[in-house]
Amino acid sequence: MKILVTGGAGFVGSHVAEYYSKNHEVLAYDNLSRSALLKKDIKEKQQNVSFLKTIGVKHILADIRDFETLKKTAKGCDVIFHLAAQTAVTTSVTDPRADFETNALGTFNVMEAARLNDIKTVIYASTNKVYGENVNNIPLEEKKTRYAFGEDYKKGVSETFSIDHCEHTPYGVSKLTGDLYAQDYGKLYGIKTGVFRMSCIYGTRQFGLEDQGWVAWFAIAAILKKKITIYGDGKQVRDVLYISDLVKLYDSFLQSNKQWGVYNAGGGPENTISLVEYLEMLKEQLEVDIEPGFSSWRPSDQKVFISNIDKAKKELGWEPKISPKEGVKKLVEWVKANKNLV
Repeated sequence: MKILVTGGAGFVGSHVAEYYSKNHEVLAYDNLSRSALLKKDIKEKQQNVSFLKTIGVKHILADIRDFETLKKTAKGCDVIFHLAAQTAVTTSVTDPRADFETNALGTFNVMEAARLNDIKTVIYASTNKVYGENVNNIPLEEKKTRYAFGEDYKKGVSETFSIDHCEHTPYGVSKLTGDLYAQDYGKLYGIKTGVFRMSCIYGTRQFGLEDQGWVAWFAIAAILKKKITIYGDGKQVRDVLYISDLVKLYDSFLQSNKQWGVYNAGGGPENTISLVEYLEMLKEQLEVDIEPGFSSWRPSDQKVFISNIDKAKKELGWEPKISPKEGVKKLVEWVKANKNLV
């Protein structure tokens, strides 16, 4: 196959490109914009471009907002993994236009390029933020180190959970727009389309920041002795999914006979952790003392988000294999070996 990966020089994109480069031709389409957008000196993109070259993946320096270039690049491809995005909620609040143009218009461009080039399959990286603040209306139990969903949601939030009548933040709105376009194009134009609403994905080659990629950021900050700030009380809980498990989920859909589907992509109830629990895990693994600072809650932050992943298990025969303890150990080892990069 010939595979196009938008955002191919990013964290998730580079892992997808690596996985398929062993047996297929892969193009990594990326404008390397993360550094400029966040106004930080980030080495992730350039570092991943160098890595992709070593495994025979061609980098296309271009923007998904440039439709003509995208359409031309996509010609002759069999599959598009659409992973390019503006990924920070905080950035979407301060610069909503850039967020919209990248996430909403960019996804429309990808689906149009697929339609016009008769590309058979598109896999779209959506987000759990499409469920918005409705998640905070689920009854919670407060425990010593975490919040927990009430009994009716012990297995997590399913794909049928309401997305209506709630605050999403501009990021959630732009990603939901792309989510809906991907669904509609898949059904209307007969494109095999998988929409994956991702929870907290983490792993090696993740150059985490305070406002995006918190699992990696906490590990990087702890190892480099940087300040860690917890927004809220630290009891907020997420289900975490190691990057190799996410790539295998994508591939499970690609190899399946499913023509269309929306799936939660998270660790599920068996792979959850709160912020303070994670810091304790890092303390144990690194044998260091970590004293975080605390600040006020951020807009629309979900106290608990746990993905119900039963649909992916049933329809795609997939389930996570890497536990948080094992995954964090891999991440920590990578950060230690790459202190000069992070």
